Amino acid sequence: MNKIIHKMKKIFSVFALLIFSFSIQAQDKKAKDLLDQVTTKIKTYNNIVIDFKYTLNNSKENINQESKGNVMMKDNLYVLNLMGVTKLFDGKKTYTINPEDEEISISKFNEKDDNAITPSKMLTFFNSGYKFSWDILQDVKGRKIQYIKLTPTSPKDQRKEILLGIDNQTKNIYNLIEIGKNGTKTTLTVNSFKTNQPLSKNQFTFEPSKYPKYYINKLD
Repeated sequence: MNKIIHKMKKIFSVFALLIFSFSIQAQDKKAKDLLDQVTTKIKTYNNIVIDFKYTLNNSKENINQESKGNVMMKDNLYVLNLMGVTKLFDGKKTYTINPEDEEISISKFNEKDDNAITPSKMLTFFNSGYKFSWDILQDVKGRKIQYIKLTPTSPKDQRKEILLGIDNQTKNIYNLIEIGKNGTKTTLTVNSFKTNQPLSKNQFTFEPSKYPKYYINKLD
């Protein structure tokens, strides 16, 4: 259970970077101009619903994993479904729902925790700590995908670089490729990007009546 929660936190951190890391001070003007366009567009959405594919590869360790997921976001609220586990944040608490174990872990959100990853923090989370540069342009099934390279400035960062792929026509994100110093390559590809969807008023509300037999694990 803890391993799944840890992996979901890491994946959501990467996913959140994919969607919201566009207000950084860019050292490359072209990169900044493009990211500013993406940022401006994202801020106009009332909500975002994304289906995505997540892959993790490390040839040295013989690791090759692939999974699909989806996430719904509105302001700082979200519901993430990945690897059979649902993670819901209602603005105050995070609920990790594991049907296989019939267990729900509940934790409070600490605004002072710098490691806490929520969509609302993503607009400013990467304002420092990265260098920007204009990278390659690729043709992906007729779509022109422009890549921006983010290089961590801290020598303690275990990531060598991050490549952010942006659709030149729609100014939406196509994918994110994270390359670790240990050779691990993590790729998150957006399969479907929808906005301003008709969501239920209780979409981001935890309803315990749906899980009568689940064990409730309050972490704090």
